[in-house]
Amino acid sequence: MLNATDQRLAPQAYERILDLILSGKTPPGDLLNERALAEMFDMSRTPIRDALLMLESEGLLVRRGRRGLQVKQMRLEDLIDALQIRLLLEPAVARMTAGNVDRDALQTLSTRFQELLESADKTNGGVNREMARTLDNQLHGLISDAAGNAQLSSIILTLRRQTQIFDIKSLPERAQDTCREHLDIIDALLAGDGDSASAAMARHIDGVRESIIARLTRR
Repeated sequence: MLNATDQRLAPQAYERILDLILSGKTPPGDLLNERALAEMFDMSRTPIRDALLMLESEGLLVRRGRRGLQVKQMRLEDLIDALQIRLLLEPAVARMTAGNVDRDALQTLSTRFQELLESADKTNGGVNREMARTLDNQLHGLISDAAGNAQLSSIILTLRRQTQIFDIKSLPERAQDTCREHLDIIDALLAGDGDSASAAMARHIDGVRESIIARLTRR
């Protein structure tokens, strides 16, 4: 049983390990070492172990016997399966929540996405991928949470984390399109237009799927 300190530290360890995975600092195929992570985060091994078990349950880590836990190497089939389920769920949730998502939060996200695009245009450079990923998480989380179904939100979050291993960072050519697609989703949600919100969400997820297929099949 975790003591009070470990209970407090386990979620922190979870978020920090998750960031290592999603940022690519710990790429697919790498083994995670409890002792090394504990030293890196200046924690005991107990909250690290608990965080690793959580990530294993979400499908981001796989157990390799005595070697420990490994960052999952997503096969094309895994990615397409996860995106297919997202394509079934998230447009329906967008339709369901149109007009009921926090307007202030949506407007703030809209401004942030527009700023990302303007910054890319001014510098003739790419979109800040880390910021784009952060805003992406915030928008999708805001929408799924607005449905008021904790199990549904958890399923969508798990699927998104599985596909995020191969997302904006691996598809830089998608970054600006992703921002524009998110702005379309936000506009439809603010207008309370469920059909348009659903269609915009479907276009976004389908665009990610097609880009992943194109990238992996030309390797």
